[in-house]
Amino acid sequence: MKAYLDSSEYIDWKHPLVAFKAAELAEGCLTDETVAKRCFEFVCDAIKHSWDYRMNPVTCKASEVLIHGTGYCYAKNHLLAALLRANSIPAGLCYQRLTVATDGPPYCLHGLNAVYLKQHGWYRIDARGNKPGVAAEFSPPTEKLAFPIIDAMERDFQEIWAEPLPLVVQALTENKTVA
Repeated sequence: MKAYLDSSEYIDWKHPLVAFKAAELAEGCLTDETVAKRCFEFVCDAIKHSWDYRMNPVTCKASEVLIHGTGYCYAKNHLLAALLRANSIPAGLCYQRLTVATDGPPYCLHGLNAVYLKQHGWYRIDARGNKPGVAAEFSPPTEKLAFPIIDAMERDFQEIWAEPLPLVVQALTENKTVA
């Protein structure tokens, strides 16, 4: 589990602002599940999805997401993992291959999280941010992700990564604006 608790370049929970926010969210919570729910709701509701709001800059590090209040799904998940890890709750990153339209190509990669809850084990959550047609929830042990798999070529990858995929980091760090 150590890898799912570590602070790193992109899941930088030791950054003072991230550590402070994590402590603030955990205040008064008695269980890991309650802390995880508060962290999930904060990232889902308070951090704007960059594409939905056409917000710049493109962020990657958890601290950048917190400072700017915006991030693509991947970056929001870096922040959620950091907040959870700062509270000693193991957290990782997961991915889905989804169609961009209603079916068929082109496809995109979507990022979400997995959190290890003492009562439930690994549980996947999606703090992408809700909008019409997207309604993710934190309701363990039932997964309520933002996007169901609907196309035969879509994939729901079950791996739980301790660090972001290099291709995700490259996309987020090489592009400075949503455009």
